[in-house]
Amino acid sequence: MAVDGLDIEIEEKTIHSVIGPNGAGKTTFFNCITGFYKPEAGEIFLENHSLVGLMPDRIVRLGIARTYQNIRLFPDLTAIENVLVGMHAHLKSSYLGIILNTPFVKREEQEAEDEANRLLKFVNLETKANMLSKHLPYGDQRRLEIARALATRPKLLCLDEPTAGMNSGETQAMCDFIQSLRDDLGITIMLIEHQMRVVMGISEIITVLDYGKKLAEGTPDEIKRNPKVIEAYLGQGSAAQSH
Repeated sequence: MAVDGLDIEIEEKTIHSVIGPNGAGKTTFFNCITGFYKPEAGEIFLENHSLVGLMPDRIVRLGIARTYQNIRLFPDLTAIENVLVGMHAHLKSSYLGIILNTPFVKREEQEAEDEANRLLKFVNLETKANMLSKHLPYGDQRRLEIARALATRPKLLCLDEPTAGMNSGETQAMCDFIQSLRDDLGITIMLIEHQMRVVMGISEIITVLDYGKKLAEGTPDEIKRNPKVIEAYLGQGSAAQSH
């Protein structure tokens, strides 16, 4: 059972990390929230909206976006085209309007392009807008995936191992960037991450999963001193290093 009786409440405008050993159910939990999996029991709410049974595109429109452990950009589209894809959920042009190329369609396309350029600037990719995403360095691809998620106008942004494969400098830059998403844009962040330096450095609340269940939850200081967490996940050495 990948997720079993899990009860988590994410406070608005916080950075809330979900940690646990491989196979603990972290990505399955994300897949349930974003509509890729339908839970067999229980409820999932965004504010007052029940998400269970909704398709992923509907959940995106309600305000939840995500990135993936393995980057899922469109490799043969440019950076700005990838961001424009993320805006699809909120565009209002009809098929007929697109065929006729009406003034409304032209205006909406220009507004979307302006917003895409603004998001690329926010993630420091404005000079690479016309570069194919497959030619971007790894760290830039991570930022572009987040820019595409931001284009959906999320209230809650779910980041699945955003620093995976990064060196120490790239990791610190990503941490600063994630904090700016919360501080500058007011977006609530839920984070799956294996690097304890990242988790302990940017999280307000940490939930620890083990075999699909919640093992512990609390502030970074509470988690790194929790005997159950140390035994099941952190280990004595890791706990000492996190101070």
